[in-house]
Amino acid sequence: MKYLARLKSLQTCFERDRIDAAFITHLVNIRYLCGFTGSSGVLAFCRGVWDFFTDGRYTEQARKQVNGATVRVDALPPLAHAARSIGTKLKRSRAAARILIERDYMTLGMQARLTSELECVIPRSRFRMIQTTGTVERLRIRKDQEEIDQIRKAVDLASSIFSAVLNKIKPQATENAVAAKLEYLARSCGAEKMSFDTIVASGVRSALPHARPTLLKIGRGFVVLDYGVILGGYCSDMTRTVYVGRADKRMRDLHSAVLEAQLAGIAAVRSGVEAQQVDSVARGVLRKHKLDRYFTHSLGHGVGIEIHESPRLAKGETTTLEAGMVVTIEPGAYIPGKGGVRIEDMVLVTDSGCEVLTPTPKELVIL
Repeated sequence: MKYLARLKSLQTCFERDRIDAAFITHLVNIRYLCGFTGSSGVLAFCRGVWDFFTDGRYTEQARKQVNGATVRVDALPPLAHAARSIGTKLKRSRAAARILIERDYMTLGMQARLTSELECVIPRSRFRMIQTTGTVERLRIRKDQEEIDQIRKAVDLASSIFSAVLNKIKPQATENAVAAKLEYLARSCGAEKMSFDTIVASGVRSALPHARPTLLKIGRGFVVLDYGVILGGYCSDMTRTVYVGRADKRMRDLHSAVLEAQLAGIAAVRSGVEAQQVDSVARGVLRKHKLDRYFTHSLGHGVGIEIHESPRLAKGETTTLEAGMVVTIEPGAYIPGKGGVRIEDMVLVTDSGCEVLTPTPKELVIL
């Protein structure tokens, strides 16, 4: 991964905004910027220099993984160590320093500790905290070729186990057993872990968009399978809905309408289109079938090293899609007491449209 280029891009943002120092505390952003995958660390910037602070558990791991920053290990907690080190560097200048922190990932307690540690070195009047949101995430929103290649591998792995999972779906099998088989297959094929808690929802429970597997038997009706894997640090996400038993015309039409909406949403994706426009197109198809009131969530979201990233495809979201973004297209219709359908692919935004990354067939499977 191009860690040095990422650090350089972020440093350019700091220089533009007249930021003297910064503390990156969100572990996902730290991994994106320098490659560290552990659970304890702070990536700090001060006037052109990057340092990574961690504790003794990660001495060797940090030395092997961290790119573009000097590794600093101490008995102090990483945030305290970082604060004192950066404070010492800032002390050399008489000008008041502008210090950036990630508002969404720094608790009030962390901020109080950071301020207290800085005050051990420099007077409070000599620095000002600048709370920001999305600074690193805006760099992450467009994927480079290495990221796209890794996402493809994660998508392909998840798709490769789908047929084997279908063989486990029987009326007498439990949702939990199907989920266990799915996750076992994913791990056996090389997945680091699942991208999120696997969803297996059968019968009337398929009308619950985020149902978790239970010990209930599958029985007859729709079964929603929503899962993803992490491979090389990057996530995948896919949903397919199958039917156990004899599906009547009403159930087939429900699946057909959601598939039509999904295909329309995919066709609307291209560079230069607002995120809310894509959502509107898919929602319009469901409105035509009088199912729009049963579509209760956004059409999709970005995917990368986190399962939910920008952009969000929903009403009111004015983000303009750009080539290199990877998003999900996942319309659904959930009818209480009857059942529900969701179909989801991951797609790569291109200048001329998009590329569907998920290779699994979407036609209704009857088991």
